[in-house]
Amino acid sequence: MAAANIQTFTTLEALARHLREQEKKYILIFAYNSTGKTRLSMAFKELGKERHADGEVIARDTLYFNAFTEDLFSWDNDLENDAERVLKMNTASRFFAGLAELEMEHRIRPFLNRYADFHFDIDYAAGTVRFWRETVKNDAGEEEPLLIKVSRGEENIFVWCFFLAIAQLAIDGQEAYDWVRYIYIDDPISSVDDNNAIAVAAHLALLLKGQDRVRVVLSSHHTLFFNVMCNELTRAQRYFLSKTSGGWELRNTGDTPRFYHVAMLKELHKAAESGELYTYHFNILRGIMEKAATFHGFTHVGEIVKKNPDDEDDALHFRYIQLLSHGNYSLFEPKEMLEENKEIFRRILRDFMNDYRFNPELFPEAATEETTT
Repeated sequence: MAAANIQTFTTLEALARHLREQEKKYILIFAYNSTGKTRLSMAFKELGKERHADGEVIARDTLYFNAFTEDLFSWDNDLENDAERVLKMNTASRFFAGLAELEMEHRIRPFLNRYADFHFDIDYAAGTVRFWRETVKNDAGEEEPLLIKVSRGEENIFVWCFFLAIAQLAIDGQEAYDWVRYIYIDDPISSVDDNNAIAVAAHLALLLKGQDRVRVVLSSHHTLFFNVMCNELTRAQRYFLSKTSGGWELRNTGDTPRFYHVAMLKELHKAAESGELYTYHFNILRGIMEKAATFHGFTHVGEIVKKNPDDEDDALHFRYIQLLSHGNYSLFEPKEMLEENKEIFRRILRDFMNDYRFNPELFPEAATEETTT
């Protein structure tokens, strides 16, 4: 152990066992890709299995979502007839236990309607899902769905909503999922844009808050998603996971997770450079500035912005931060900033980065701009 808030592990199984020993109801782990997050989730799941002497699994305790969950679904593209493309479910997995009796369509739709505009139905006997956006009349004059193959991103959203519906059953203690004691979620938002990333995080937090039946471990490399989860689950245990030459290092980031602090600033800088700025970016900037204010000994974020009491621009900028960062991340209707607000955002961000000196090598465009102006 290198320091009081750092622990090292030579195997992922040892790390998974450590996570199981924690008292916290929620554990949030930030880690970059290729660190071993997915393998950690599988090691965690395996520790929750009980087996007969012959190796047969007789009990388990973890409902998980990771890349392998998405692999439980695969496309049958009907290459012979090119007519009825369906998403097949690997019904041998316990993930799909008792689906027909649970009327999963009705449980999935409230989640899916938040993100998508397509319809679906499930054939439980065949283990397939059909999708459509519109219907057509058949020869008998009856409406029938015009089947489609949804995009990869839409498929990911559907699978995620399928999982959320099952997680809800586990949280509610439904008989088919009363074996669940842990929910482990690893990177749920591949192929999802930032607007949906914020919504996914907020909706997930809403599902998890207030329940006491299951413990939750969540790992992600997505800085925006992770930041929202930290803001929503304020009492969660927060870690930064990294790979070392001898194994893995788990760092307790406490209330000031500075390891994704700079990563979030890079996301804001990229958005400012591209011009794709939404009102929720003010929320993120305010959060970073609040942490900076605390670190530098100020009592209020306004002290970070307002340097001169007679400077009307500084006072105005603080009011912009107060006004445009107010609200629930603009979660359900993400709105692009007006051009004048984009310019104000860029100016506040640029002043903050200049005044509190971040490594310019992390922001090459900003460094180039400074040398040419």
